[in-house]
Amino acid sequence: MLVKKTLFFLFLLFSGMQLQARSLPEFADLVEENGKAVVNISTRQKVASAHSWNKLREELGDGLQIPEGSPFSELFKHFLGEGGGIPRQQQEAASLGSGFIISENGFIITNHHVVEGADEILVRLSDKRELSAKIIGSDKFSDIALLKVEASELPVVTIGDSDKLRVGDWVLAIGSPFGFDHSATAGIVSAKGRSLPRANYVSFIQTDVAINPGNSGGPLFNLDGEVIGINSQIYSRTGGFMGLSFSIPVEVAMDVVKQLKRTGTVSRGWLGVYIQEITHEIAQSFNLDKPVGALVSQVIEYSPAEKAGFRAGDVILSFNQKPIFDSSDLPPLVGRVPVGSRTKVDILRNGHKKTLVVVIEELPSENQPIAAAKTKPSSSNRIGVEVIDLDADSLKTLGRRGVLVRKVVAGSAADQSGLMAGDVLLQLDRKNVKNVVDFRKKVANLPIGRMIPVLVHRQGADQFIVMKISDNE
Repeated sequence: MLVKKTLFFLFLLFSGMQLQARSLPEFADLVEENGKAVVNISTRQKVASAHSWNKLREELGDGLQIPEGSPFSELFKHFLGEGGGIPRQQQEAASLGSGFIISENGFIITNHHVVEGADEILVRLSDKRELSAKIIGSDKFSDIALLKVEASELPVVTIGDSDKLRVGDWVLAIGSPFGFDHSATAGIVSAKGRSLPRANYVSFIQTDVAINPGNSGGPLFNLDGEVIGINSQIYSRTGGFMGLSFSIPVEVAMDVVKQLKRTGTVSRGWLGVYIQEITHEIAQSFNLDKPVGALVSQVIEYSPAEKAGFRAGDVILSFNQKPIFDSSDLPPLVGRVPVGSRTKVDILRNGHKKTLVVVIEELPSENQPIAAAKTKPSSSNRIGVEVIDLDADSLKTLGRRGVLVRKVVAGSAADQSGLMAGDVLLQLDRKNVKNVVDFRKKVANLPIGRMIPVLVHRQGADQFIVMKISDNE
């Protein structure tokens, strides 16, 4: 009887091991079939003045650190100099990255930051050939660059569809971390649609695939061997992999590549609004059921949004028939719309749904800053803020409205809301503030105990904050 139970237990254990083995993906064939289309990219850039070893080490990447005593420490010191720098009038700064071939005649995708400022680009293929590459075009906003080498019958990758990815799917990266060619690392999709600082036009794929300096520009594959992303950034406190890697969706990259092939540059759609995230407090102040959408805090003068009738306080619910759950969802959608397109935008205004039609224009290079000036002050103890009128130029720039906040009383409703000295107060409870006299009237009529949206102009942009006046104000 004991023998039978033991055998039965071993049978279950063996069956469980088989089931577990079957559930894990096999990556060997994927690497073998697709690794040949992945390339190592090295660049050289002439530097006018000498740099110390530590300075150049910092410039090689965001947080890149080479441990002292490692072979790479000696290698980089050999090429980049040590201490006071290389004793030459002109130095060469080197960088490493990855890329992948998308056409048999030599078109290659990599990151913009891998080749930015390069005087020479060398591409090393899987068969050890080294080819000189030229930049067809490079786009800083998407961090995508298109290179070309003179060759034929090259191995190519298959382009997939990142929209089909699900959180939890297995993915695999191939690249050259720290110069180690064709290193394969695997993991899962941790999240989709991630927004990162200074990357407004890309919704990143987040993975836990081990990505390190040198992986930048390399492909991210699904289990079908299709490229669904371009490895671009990591979050790290040490300069090395910490479980947070970010890849550019392949659809974004291929749209950029198409434009770079055609013109060498990239044009992006422009709506012309400043937006902010809708918090629970802001949702409550706008009488929203839940905090979804993108809140318009400012409409730029003469922009497509102004021409279409957008107003500060509008909540954008969908753009081009695609829902907006978070404010970060909007910029990538706008950027990918062809210039000149007529696009429907669903908004919520004062509790009522409305559809606006906007003609998308090309994104301008930069926006002009706005300044305010001081005049005679006036205070309001009810919310604890002292304000002054603006001068004529500032009023004209801000649409003939607003007062400048000169002082905020500690512990007051204004202080608790986050209002600061130097802010220009534009609206109270969704009503424009024209001047100090108008400000006093509107403050006197503010309701008690309710979340009130307050529109302020701060550091060149408009944004909403939420204020609540208690009974003792």
